Amino acid sequence: MNYFLFKEPIKSGAVFSIFIVALFCLSACNEDTTTLPILGHSYEEDGKTIHHTIPDFSFVNQDSAEITNQNFVGKAYVADHFFISCPTICPKLTKSMLRIHDTFKSEDRLLLLSHSIDTKYDTIPRLKKYADNLGVTSDKWHFVTGDKEEIHEIAEDYFNIAIEDADAPGGFNHSGRLVLVDKNRNLRAFCDGTDEESVTAFLKDIKKLLKEMENEQS
Repeated sequence: MNYFLFKEPIKSGAVFSIFIVALFCLSACNEDTTTLPILGHSYEEDGKTIHHTIPDFSFVNQDSAEITNQNFVGKAYVADHFFISCPTICPKLTKSMLRIHDTFKSEDRLLLLSHSIDTKYDTIPRLKKYADNLGVTSDKWHFVTGDKEEIHEIAEDYFNIAIEDADAPGGFNHSGRLVLVDKNRNLRAFCDGTDEESVTAFLKDIKKLLKEMENEQS
């Protein structure tokens, strides 16, 4: 089964949310398949199928190190968008990411990447303190900041929404999806990071992708 995103960037949060719900429904049909689907818009070019991929990026993590796509070569990773002072869903998202971290702590083929959408407040020292309080390190979990527009725009590539909104709690309107990216930058699965059952199913998806990577190497 193919999954599609619109070719042009989606600017309407409402339309985008409806579309994501449709993707959730479609992904449920694939729960029992051996291989996870590749999500997003795909098209044919010179007889080859070209899938949606995460574009090049450059951010800075809690250790002041530049983080680019090169940090994830040959690895899968789970991405989310959050901000430290978030008064609503972010604590649940971080709890779910920590659950993933602890489950796959010794799995060096899987990393975690959390983008702060509040680039003004979430400075590198604050991100460092936040990571330290969680007991995690950047060899496994990167907390990154950078150009606000770049972080907000790349959220769409991760099926997420990150919009500055003075009327929203904490000043940002954002979604709570955790997204699984494979070693080819393709999106393979996602879940509602605020829902424990959804995260439990997501853990199974991660294991499925790691098994796929193992089979490719054998």
